[in-house]
Amino acid sequence: MAQTFFFYDLETSGLSARSDRIMQFAGIRTDLDLKPIGDPFNVLVKLNDDTLPSPEAVMVTGISPQSTQADGLTEAEFARLLMDEVFVPGTITVGFNNVRFDDEFIRHLFWRTFHDAYEWCWKDDCSRWDMLDVVRMTRALRPDGIQWPLDSEGKATNRLELLTKANGIDHSKAHDALSDVEALIDVAGLLKRKQPKLFEYLLNTRHKKAVQQLVNLDDKSPFVYTSGRYTAEHDKTTVAMPLTSAPNSNVVVYDLRHDPTEFVDLSTDELAKRLFASWEERKSDGFVAVPVKTLQYNRCPAVAPLGVLEQSDGWSRLELSLEVVERHKKILLSNPDFAERVRSAIESRPAFAAQKDAEARLYDGFINGPDKLRIETVRNADLRELSDFHPNFDDERLGDLLLRYKARNFPTSLSEDEVASWELWRSQRLSAQLPGFLKSLQRIASDASDEQRFLLEELQLWAEAIMPVPDEI
Repeated sequence: MAQTFFFYDLETSGLSARSDRIMQFAGIRTDLDLKPIGDPFNVLVKLNDDTLPSPEAVMVTGISPQSTQADGLTEAEFARLLMDEVFVPGTITVGFNNVRFDDEFIRHLFWRTFHDAYEWCWKDDCSRWDMLDVVRMTRALRPDGIQWPLDSEGKATNRLELLTKANGIDHSKAHDALSDVEALIDVAGLLKRKQPKLFEYLLNTRHKKAVQQLVNLDDKSPFVYTSGRYTAEHDKTTVAMPLTSAPNSNVVVYDLRHDPTEFVDLSTDELAKRLFASWEERKSDGFVAVPVKTLQYNRCPAVAPLGVLEQSDGWSRLELSLEVVERHKKILLSNPDFAERVRSAIESRPAFAAQKDAEARLYDGFINGPDKLRIETVRNADLRELSDFHPNFDDERLGDLLLRYKARNFPTSLSEDEVASWELWRSQRLSAQLPGFLKSLQRIASDASDEQRFLLEELQLWAEAIMPVPDEI
């Protein structure tokens, strides 16, 4: 089965995959040499009348709700397009910070439209990759041949629009999904040409099993690790070592840049207080964070063996030495109780408040048993079939999802009682969104450009059009 890359980008109504929506999708398939295959994808997705988009997001993208309604696909149509034409066998899905952002929107889209939320990125030799950490590690370890941008304050930045500008790559429509995809392919090509060995290495270690071979508790060996959680001072890169197990079969790693001596005697409670300190507490004088974090195997982490530091003056770039790494490793290995206390501290973290809304409860559990057949029936049903389809789901989340799926994609399939239930939920959702929406409109309007004023007017008209009239509820 021939493998291909599919580079993609989303523009969304806000930042939360649970509650915000995809408004634009663009993507380009290439072969493994980054040569385009077929025509680009560039589609709008209808914003439904249960959502007030973030005005800040609309100011960035320039996409109004009305334009999605005029030219967009329904969520059900869009999900079908993705499954039939995009996430085909052998596809390596690639984005820029997609693992933490775009992919989450795709998962929640599939959840709302009765598709499996996970299979698209692993079944039939499919996988995913994230170019952001590839860019970060290249900057840290193999920067030669590439111009690396600084922000307005002279600090290192890896923003896509600045990276393209610094390297003479055309990217005139930043935050337009298709333009961002074209720019990302050009950046990937730049990395592949200038640093081919690192590019191929990170491509081949994107899989969970490949990462586990390098980072595991059976062999607590130091490794090079690039993560957005590390400081920009060293290009988000350090040397870490596996410390203890983490929830969901992941691993906690320790940043060997830091001497463990001041942490190894901390109690479980003291560790927990530091690990879960608030933002305000972390900014207070005297606060010292414990240099541990969870590495999630299935998020394509950028990791490499220590040998990569022996070339291109890698140790000096990271302002580290093998002697320091070995000394700190020895302290950790001679204090095994510290690892156990870290594990206990992490496990003691209070659970997040349970989500009440079914659309936000994707991660509450997998769909199993007869429900897998029932959701397949839902997504394959037409308007007439949905009107008469009232399954007794085992999973109590699915009943609410079915009502909303029908309302958004097949509204005439709703019974009178279902219309009343939908309108009640829609009213409650919009009422919760409205105060923040209006506050943002007022703030932006104070110094808006002509183009922004047009978008603000469109947003105001959208709100007026979709807000329920009280006596209709």
